[in-house]
Amino acid sequence: MREEIRRVQESMEREGYVTDRATATAVYLAMTLRKPLLVEGHPGVGKTEVAKVLARTLGAELIRLQCYEGLDVATALYEWNYQKQLLHIKLDEGSDRSVREREEAIFGESFLLARPLLRAIRAQDAPPVLLVDEVDRSDEEFEAFLLEVLSDYQVTIPEIGTVRATHEPYVVLTSNRTRELSEALRRRCLYLWVDYPTLDKELTIVRAKVPGIGERLAREVVALIQSVRRRPQHLAKMPGVAETLDWARALIALHAERLDDEVVDETLGCFVKEEGDVRQLRAEIAAHGVASLVGEGS
Repeated sequence: MREEIRRVQESMEREGYVTDRATATAVYLAMTLRKPLLVEGHPGVGKTEVAKVLARTLGAELIRLQCYEGLDVATALYEWNYQKQLLHIKLDEGSDRSVREREEAIFGESFLLARPLLRAIRAQDAPPVLLVDEVDRSDEEFEAFLLEVLSDYQVTIPEIGTVRATHEPYVVLTSNRTRELSEALRRRCLYLWVDYPTLDKELTIVRAKVPGIGERLAREVVALIQSVRRRPQHLAKMPGVAETLDWARALIALHAERLDDEVVDETLGCFVKEEGDVRQLRAEIAAHGVASLVGEGS
């Protein structure tokens, strides 16, 4: 088993995802036990990327359901193509078919618009990877419906019947913990917490994801980001790995070779996304220089 987990870790890293043993183990168990994997963590730490890398590793289709407040079953599961149905009804006017026959005609497969959940259940050739992204943004009613789908991998369409999965999808759910998920959903899933990376791991990520970055600049960028996250005066929105990479790429575009007060001040918006946080860091740079932000992380 240890060898198999090592292979999973190597496969993920070949796909550009710098990971650790715990993450590789969680992914391996999700694949082996065919249980949904719930991935929680701070924004921007690579939760969604777990599903994307899993799909690339397996050579599977990635089907993404982006959750949001007010997401309903129709949007996630299926809808009828009303415009096509109305057109068909208009064209069928004057025919000698019965009302029942007309209804059966417009509620057939050709009028069905499959949304992410139904697409994942109906996959024919191989199991896809279903990514339920930011499930915490959906409401409790939708969460209960989702739990029902994940329990049986089947849905009932009144006009057609019950649709059962031929190939149960691999399922990854992500959450930023904007609200607590139900205990029932948590029990259904394996669990993975993705934290901010260590300095060495984040440096490895920057080297892998930002081609051409100099070693000195990479170290200074990561050291400053790490220090900002450790500050006792916490920011309203901490920079994630995504912001680290955005900033590093921006500095490359500006042909920066190292950090100084001016370049950091001018590029704060690459990794700080709240006006109050920008003011706080900009004032500190003006008073004490960029070295005051790096501190022990340099």
